[in-house]
Amino acid sequence: MKSELDKIIDGKYIKTVFQPIVSLRDGSVIGYEALSRVTCESAIANPEELFRIAGESSRLWDLELLCRSTALQTAYLKTGITLKKKLFLNVNPDVMHDTKFRQGFTKEYLKNYGAVPEDIIFEITERNAASDMEGFHGAVSHYKDQNYKIAIDDAGAGYSGLNLISDINPHYIKLDMNLIRNIDKDSIKFALVKSMTELSHVANISLVAEGVETQEELATLIDLGVQYAQGYYLQRPDEQMKEPAPDVLGFIIEANRRKNHVLGSQASNIYIQNICTQTKTIAPQAKVEDVFEELKKDPSSFGMCVVEDGTVLGVVTKADLVLKLSGRYGFSLNQKRPVSCLMDRQFLAVAHDTPISDVSHIAMSRPPEKLYDFIVVTMDEKYLGTVTIKDLLEKTTEIEVANAKYQNPLTGLPGNLVIEQKIRACVERDTPYSVVYFDIDNFKAYNDVYGFENGDRIIKLLAKTIVSHVPEKQFAGHVGGDDFVAVLSDFSCAELCAGIISDFDKNVLQYYNPRDIQNGYILAENRRGEPEKFPLISLSVAGVSNRTRRFGTMQELTEELAKIKKKTKQQCGSSCCLE
Repeated sequence: MKSELDKIIDGKYIKTVFQPIVSLRDGSVIGYEALSRVTCESAIANPEELFRIAGESSRLWDLELLCRSTALQTAYLKTGITLKKKLFLNVNPDVMHDTKFRQGFTKEYLKNYGAVPEDIIFEITERNAASDMEGFHGAVSHYKDQNYKIAIDDAGAGYSGLNLISDINPHYIKLDMNLIRNIDKDSIKFALVKSMTELSHVANISLVAEGVETQEELATLIDLGVQYAQGYYLQRPDEQMKEPAPDVLGFIIEANRRKNHVLGSQASNIYIQNICTQTKTIAPQAKVEDVFEELKKDPSSFGMCVVEDGTVLGVVTKADLVLKLSGRYGFSLNQKRPVSCLMDRQFLAVAHDTPISDVSHIAMSRPPEKLYDFIVVTMDEKYLGTVTIKDLLEKTTEIEVANAKYQNPLTGLPGNLVIEQKIRACVERDTPYSVVYFDIDNFKAYNDVYGFENGDRIIKLLAKTIVSHVPEKQFAGHVGGDDFVAVLSDFSCAELCAGIISDFDKNVLQYYNPRDIQNGYILAENRRGEPEKFPLISLSVAGVSNRTRRFGTMQELTEELAKIKKKTKQQCGSSCCLE
C-alpha cells in the first residue's frame, strides 16, 4: 500500500470534484465542498483510506498539500468559482496547526488564486480529533482571526462532537449523513436534528445536512429550519460546479412558501430583512474615543457594528461601551485604543431570509445580559443592517395577530382556511400523506343535557388528545364545532387513531354524572321534541391516503372522505375506518 500511496502523491494522480452546498430557504448555492478523487488505477480507491495510509506512512502533509493545491487551482483558476461562493476544504486537525500549513494559507498565497480568507471554510472531521488539542485550539484561533471560517464535519458520527463544538465554536456544523438518512420516518433522528437546529440558532452556528438523498428527507429538513444541505438528491459531486436541478430548486422554494405563508399577509413580510435598518458602521481600527463621541451625538443610537470588507467582526453597544469607559481610569486607559479591542465578538447575526418567528425565538434564548442587544442581519455573510428588539417584538406581535384570525378561538388550532391550504398542498405535491377526520358522536344530545360549557370542555379534551398523539412535525386542525382534521406525511396512522380513540373514550367519562355512566345513555329530546335515549359520547374517525389512489383535486379527496365518514358514523360506539 505504501508504494500505491507514493505513486498517487508523486505522480499527482489527484483531481478535485465539487458538491454544492444549498440554501434550504431559497435553493441558492452558498458554496462547494472540494472532494479529492484518485485518477489512476489503484488499490486505494476510498479517500478516507488514502488519508489513513498517508498518516501511517508519514506522508499526510504531502497528500494534504497536493489535495489542497489541486482544489484551489481547480476552483479558482480552471472552474472559475464566483466571488460570492464559499469553498469548503477538508483538513486534518493534526496538519492544521503545522507551520507549513499556516504558510500555505497566507493572504498573499491565496491572492495567486484570486481567493480571500473570507471565502475559505476549513472542515474538521469529528472522527479525526486532533491529538495535540492545545496546538489545535491555537491554530483555530489563528485562522478565525484571519477571517477564515471553521466547520465541524460529520457531526453525530462520533461521541465527542459536543465537546469539540463547545471547544472551538465553529461557524458551521455539518450533520453526518447517517443522522439524515430516513429522518422523515425516524422520530429519534428528527428529535436529535431538531435539538441541533435549536442549538445552532442560539450559538449563531449554521447547520449543513449531509447526504440528503430523497425529497422526503429534504422536506423534513426544511420544516425543521436547517439552513443548508448537500447530497445526491440536490446534486452529485462533479468536476464542474453545478447547481441543483430546476425541479429540486422549485421544490425548495415551494416548500418554504407553504411553510412560511401567513394568511392575510404577504409572505415576504415575515422575513427579518423586511424590518432591517442600515445603521452606521465603524472600522476595527477606529479609536474608542471617536466611537464614543459618535454614539453620544445620536441619542437614538443603540450601538454600531464593527465592519471590515463587508464582514461584521463585532458590535459595540452604547450601554456596554459606557460601562467599560466608566470608573476612575476607564476612559483614560481605553480612549486611544482601537475599538476592536473593546468590541463584543459574541453577537447574534442572522441571515436576511430567516423567518421573523425564528429570530424572535433565537433572540429570546440569549443570556439575560444580552437579551436586549440589537441583532445583526447579513446577506451572503456580509453586513446588511440591524434590528432592534423593539422592532422585532412589534413585528412578531403583528404576525401573531394575523395568525390568530385563522385559529379556532376555543382550541387555538388552525381553522378551515389553513386546513384547506394544508390538504391542497398534499394533493399537489403527491408525496405520501393521510388525511384523518374526527367527529364526536351524540354531541348535540350531550350539549342539550349538560350545557354548552361542558360541551366546550369535551371539544377541548378532544383537541388536546389529538395534539398529544399527532407527531410534532405533522398537522392538526379544528374544522369547527366537534369536527377535527389531522394531516400526516405517511400512510401509517391506524395506531395513532386507535390511541386517540382509547384516550378519548377513557377521559370523556369524567364529564358525565355516575348515573348516566351506569345507565350507558342519557335522556334528551330528539329533533321532534320527543324524549329519547342517546348513547354516551363516542368518536368516529375516517381517513384517506394516496397509498393506492391519487386524488387529482382537493374536492375529490374531501368527497371520498365524506363517504367514509358517513359509513363510520353508522357504527355503534367509537369506530375507525381508514382507506
